[in-house]
Amino acid sequence: MERRLFYVLLFLMVLLLIDYYAFQAVRLVIQDFSTVFRNIITWSYWSVSALVLAGACLFFFLDAEFLGRNTRSYFMTGVLINLLPKLLIVIFLLLDDAVRLGKWVYAQLAPSNGAIGEGDAITRSEFLAKTGLVVGAVPAVGMVYGIVSGAHDYRIRKVKVPLANLPSAFHGFKIAQISDVHSGSFYNKTAVKGGVELLMKQKPDAVFFTGDLVNNRASEMKDYQDIFSKISAPLGVYSVLGNHDYGDYVSWASPEAQKQNLENLKKTHGRMGWNLLMNEHRFLEVDGEKIALLGIENWGAKGRFPKYGKLAQAYKGTEEAPVKLLLSHDPSHWDAQVRPEYSDIDIMFAGHTHGMQFGVEIPGLKWSPVQYMYEQWGGLYQKENQYLYVNRGYGYLGFPGRVGMLPEITIMELVKA
Repeated sequence: MERRLFYVLLFLMVLLLIDYYAFQAVRLVIQDFSTVFRNIITWSYWSVSALVLAGACLFFFLDAEFLGRNTRSYFMTGVLINLLPKLLIVIFLLLDDAVRLGKWVYAQLAPSNGAIGEGDAITRSEFLAKTGLVVGAVPAVGMVYGIVSGAHDYRIRKVKVPLANLPSAFHGFKIAQISDVHSGSFYNKTAVKGGVELLMKQKPDAVFFTGDLVNNRASEMKDYQDIFSKISAPLGVYSVLGNHDYGDYVSWASPEAQKQNLENLKKTHGRMGWNLLMNEHRFLEVDGEKIALLGIENWGAKGRFPKYGKLAQAYKGTEEAPVKLLLSHDPSHWDAQVRPEYSDIDIMFAGHTHGMQFGVEIPGLKWSPVQYMYEQWGGLYQKENQYLYVNRGYGYLGFPGRVGMLPEITIMELVKA
């Protein structure tokens, strides 16, 4: 406890130091304002900082279950929105201080009769302070916009995948995919319902859900089960579990309680009319022709994610199917096991990455920080004759918003090559 207290106090001291240093830019910019406006701005600045510091203390010292995990995420989001702009401001102030220090050192080593123009230094300081404030405002505005608008700005992404062995009856077969609902993070039921309605307007032949229905607990679906039960398709809705669905990231009263939570979640899938695939397969049939759909439990190549999935078990009995589709939550599974061992699995559907809920996707540029952790993190990938589609996620986790990486409803059309 004492060690934790030390680190918390150290963290708070660093926050205070950043606050104080960043305020120098604010003070410089408002120096010519009236006394009333200077006082209002100063009071507002430090009041917000005090609230954020208080929130950080609550985050560290109060139990997650007492606060509620959404409340904790809001506290940390507040810290980020407050801290990130100030860090950028501090960078500009440090640049100004470095120039000042360099001039001072030069003056000591090579004194001259001419004094360094203090007026120029003030002009430069004002310029850097104002630039820092403008640059610092960008991420703050972006994050707020990502919460207010981006979190539920559902986008349809359409792709066509040609398959040489696709039965003629499946030419033009339309699949809708969603992933990573994370219902425990939702705060706008109306918006979530709107996303489901948008999906249903696409009139898919089948719907795939690739894991992480909840953050940790089956009870998180209580207020949203009726919404997601509206998802349907002629050939059915099929789902798998993601790493968050097992409740591995929270404490339980007993192992039995955790197991019961998982059973409750499985029942939730059933009550919504979803066919949960637990290391098993189904056959999709159109006009007497069939393709195989395999679904496995979570299987992550990275050590911190569980390997509950048993692809061999799901694969057994599908050997003769002309086309095999796989639902597997974690995209790292594709390169780690699917491609090396199952070259006849035509398409794997995954999620998990969320596109880190932050990135840029414009013509000619596709970037997200998550690409430094996952080679395949968003969209369609192909290696030889096998495909992987990584859905960017329907919900959000941690940061309750999305910036440049909007929630996705995938519409994939299978066509005969």
